[in-house]
Amino acid sequence: MRDGALADDPSRTDVALADLIADIARRDATALRTLYDRTAPKLLGVILRIQTDRGMAEDVLQEVYLRVWQKAASYSPAAGRPLAWLCSIARNRAIDGVRRRQEVQGPVTEDGEDWVERLVDPHDSEGTILGRDALRACLGRLEAMHRDCIVLAYCEGQSREDLALRYDRPVSTIKTWLHRGLATLRGCLDGVA
Repeated sequence: MRDGALADDPSRTDVALADLIADIARRDATALRTLYDRTAPKLLGVILRIQTDRGMAEDVLQEVYLRVWQKAASYSPAAGRPLAWLCSIARNRAIDGVRRRQEVQGPVTEDGEDWVERLVDPHDSEGTILGRDALRACLGRLEAMHRDCIVLAYCEGQSREDLALRYDRPVSTIKTWLHRGLATLRGCLDGVA
């Protein structure tokens, strides 16, 4: 396998990553560096879906590899693919980081930036721009918490369980908010089109 990247053959990648994790369990620091080089971009992507602040996400990434160093002996290839195990650690550490920060107290924005603007491509066509404006207008018609749930679930990748914790509501309520909010959005966007 070439350094710094995952191989094209998943079975070879799984074997190589499992071997590295086994070496890490034996306290091989070189294996940890190699694992980091091969998996950090993928794991950072997982973290950034949950923790959108890049600096915080990079801190979480370091926590992930510390956890791998501490827990490598508990990994069993029979329990699942090594990359899935690593992604699970990354996702859990990112969620823990968000909980520690208790981020969302108001509308879903970052430094006053509208979430829709984070999705802007400077090469968008006029139709795409108009569609984005229609989406913004339709989202504006939703109740704030319902709108924020939709944005967090579908743009930030947060789970229903995470949203339930964030808003201190049962998961069933979050699912209802998402279902009704999406139905309202569909109806609104159909009326605009």
